[in-house]
Amino acid sequence: MSNERERREIRKLFKLLFLTSRGGITRVRIITALLSSPMNANQLSRALNLDYKTVIHHLEVLTENSLVVKEGEGYGALYRPSSFLKLHFDIYQEIVGNFKPVKKA
Repeated sequence: MSNERERREIRKLFKLLFLTSRGGITRVRIITALLSSPMNANQLSRALNLDYKTVIHHLEVLTENSLVVKEGEGYGALYRPSSFLKLHFDIYQEIVGNFKPVKKA
């Protein structure tokens, strides 16, 4: 796959995950939190004021799409941004732009 074609495909994936799907805002909030520090699902749930099962669902989506890496097993497993996300962070920033997620009240 050519570099430009690959970048187009990644751009398309990021648009789907963060802009056009229902959970896009939540996924941006999760990525933003993980960029600060690796966290487990419970820590993310508390930090973002989201239901634990909602966080787990979005972490699974992000993991399946190679944007987040899970370290460890079970309740205490930590999540962090993947090397794939870091490599293509310019595209991520382009897609989410100046989007500033608002914490749920």
